[in-house]
Amino acid sequence: MPYFSDQIIQNQDFTTIPFSAGEYEKCKFIECKFSDLNLNGSSFESCAFQNCELSNLKVPGVAFRDIYFEGCKMLGIHFHAANPFLIEFGFQSCQLDYCSFYNLKLKKSKFLDSRMLEVDFTQADLSGVDFHGSDLSGAVFSQTVLEKADFRQSQGFRIDPELNRLKGARFDRDGLPGLLDKYGIKIS
Repeated sequence: MPYFSDQIIQNQDFTTIPFSAGEYEKCKFIECKFSDLNLNGSSFESCAFQNCELSNLKVPGVAFRDIYFEGCKMLGIHFHAANPFLIEFGFQSCQLDYCSFYNLKLKKSKFLDSRMLEVDFTQADLSGVDFHGSDLSGAVFSQTVLEKADFRQSQGFRIDPELNRLKGARFDRDGLPGLLDKYGIKIS
């Protein structure tokens, strides 16, 4: 399997030129297009993706360790199909609509200032995750571990406290409706 280390890959459209499956370590992808690709057989460690188009990416068995995404469009990715061993992400100002993180352990991950409409976090362990400034409209939290998660300045979430573990989670006053919605309580 090809090995790539400390490379900067910029302005590549992998929908028209072949993407080399392999091991990528400490690589940076800038303004690249990966839409609809199948990355099966690849692994990424300590890599960064900046302003990339990754929508509908297929990631079965792909290893993601210490990966940072910034300003990326990432619609409909089923991250739950990736290799869960030591999986670790950070997202900043990304669009993650319709992605699935079902049953993943993503402790202390960061989802900052991102749009995450209809994202599935069912049965995920999100202990200590930071959602600061993100739009979580329609996101699914069911049997999710959210202990010590930070929802301050995030919006649109609906979380049932009876179906999720919330001990130590942080919310601001504007987040109260998202916790009390199921009870029909009006907050003024």
